[in-house]
Amino acid sequence: MESHVTAFRHETDRLILRDWREEDWEPFWHATNTPAVMEWLGGVCNDAKRDAAQQRLLSYQEDHGHTFWAVERKEDGVILGFCGLKRCNQKGGPLGEMEVGWRLREDAWGKGYAKEAAAAALDLAFTRFGAEQVIALTVEPNAPSWGLMKWLGMERRADLDFPNDDFGADTIIVYSIGRADWRGLDG
Repeated sequence: MESHVTAFRHETDRLILRDWREEDWEPFWHATNTPAVMEWLGGVCNDAKRDAAQQRLLSYQEDHGHTFWAVERKEDGVILGFCGLKRCNQKGGPLGEMEVGWRLREDAWGKGYAKEAAAAALDLAFTRFGAEQVIALTVEPNAPSWGLMKWLGMERRADLDFPNDDFGADTIIVYSIGRADWRGLDG
């Protein structure tokens, strides 16, 4: 099988979305594998879950040319978490749909980093990766997550919700936005 891997790096005003480096993993897990960050993401991961997650992130890049990339703060090089694109592979969900997702360390919350990174990822989905529609997944109690989805212009898609307890609730809720509705980074 031919590899789709090409080096990826995308800059925003304050952030760099880029390929993972081996030295990113320890600070990423240290800062994001906490009860607060993982509350609606299935809980704190043990070693096996961390290893499996890393392999999935790397395989998305290999298989599709995009993944949930490392998010680095330009100012000081700190890994804030991840944000990017993958193909939905959640059991029961809209499999294969382009999905935007993010996970940031707690001390990065409330500073607009997730908005900046997610908007850049959506823009890339439509301009670089040819998506016609992008979805995002969360659970109803995770108001900050679906609040960001709404801010991005995404609409609630109850018709795509599906039963799955991977994120600590009984149902995963879906938001989506189509290419024609994306206002772009300047909109």
